[in-house]
Amino acid sequence: MIQSDIFNSHVEEYEAWYEKHNDAYLSEVAAVKEQFLKLPENLRGIEVGLGTGRFAEPLGIKEGIEPAMEMAKIAMNRDIEIMKGVAEHLPYAALQFDFVLFVTICHLDNVKEAFAEAHRVLKNGGSIIVGFLDKDQSVAKQYEDKRGRSTFFKHAIFYSVDRVENLLKEAGFRNFEYNQSLFGKLDQIKEVQVPKQGYGEGSFVVVKADK
Repeated sequence: MIQSDIFNSHVEEYEAWYEKHNDAYLSEVAAVKEQFLKLPENLRGIEVGLGTGRFAEPLGIKEGIEPAMEMAKIAMNRDIEIMKGVAEHLPYAALQFDFVLFVTICHLDNVKEAFAEAHRVLKNGGSIIVGFLDKDQSVAKQYEDKRGRSTFFKHAIFYSVDRVENLLKEAGFRNFEYNQSLFGKLDQIKEVQVPKQGYGEGSFVVVKADK
């Protein structure tokens, strides 16, 4: 829970990052939204670790999990219903949702358990969507280089695309589809980028997989 304490104590700094890097943030949202457009309409789903609602709100997600309650207060002001909990022990019964979204796996204590929980609460045929910083690309490498000076990424664990796919397969997911964004170094992104299919170029990768 160390990372939850960090986020609880630095909410203003967290929100300021999005203002400073607005084009990068909106590029990430665009990549996630492109995967959401592949889902049928009128589905019920959650975001796990939704922070202040920076992704849930533009994607129209109305509920989710957040352990850092100072973050959750801002999300609730964005009309998102919050349940306090952690990704590794979701407070829901099985077979509840059509989709589950993650955009914070680098901050989770145990990604393998989190994916297994997502599989449990998804309906048969439901989808998991995971946005993450690719360990092998420039932005994650930037954060690795300045880890000791970073508030939010001091304890982060970055994953390669292959590792994420293998963990999803172990949890029982299939039918992988990828897109990517954040082309170039973070501070050089001065416009909202159009996502590309696949991975290997952009620092932010989004994978959709089915139960």
